[in-house]
Amino acid sequence: MTGLNTGPEPFFELLGLQTEEVKLDFCRMRMPFRPELQQAGGLVHGGAIASLIDSAAVLAIKTGVAPGVTLFPTVTMTVNYLAAAREIDLIAKAHVIRRGRSMVFVDVDVISPSDDAVAKGQVVCKLPSSRKS
Repeated sequence: MTGLNTGPEPFFELLGLQTEEVKLDFCRMRMPFRPELQQAGGLVHGGAIASLIDSAAVLAIKTGVAPGVTLFPTVTMTVNYLAAAREIDLIAKAHVIRRGRSMVFVDVDVISPSDDAVAKGQVVCKLPSSRKS
């Protein structure tokens, strides 16, 4: 595994995201429940769940690139919401399933602390060009 920048991520801090495990092509990240993450109906907002998926995917990607490479724009992201989440922490498990020359594909499962499926995400990010201009 190459060096991983573990410096502060302002958006992670805004959502309260906590990185629990990072290894080559994998990231486990927790989003602790906070009332600010709820939508009007009292459930964890789908946008917060999507942000957890995207954030965990990017950290999984970072494990396999050179130190100092930090820009991984998301090209596409699909989220399937499988169950409602009410007043619980959520855990994302991101697995890189393929690294191409210019794109990386990541599957992300979001689960409850009791291991119930909450959401499934697929994320595709673009790698920086290695061409010299």
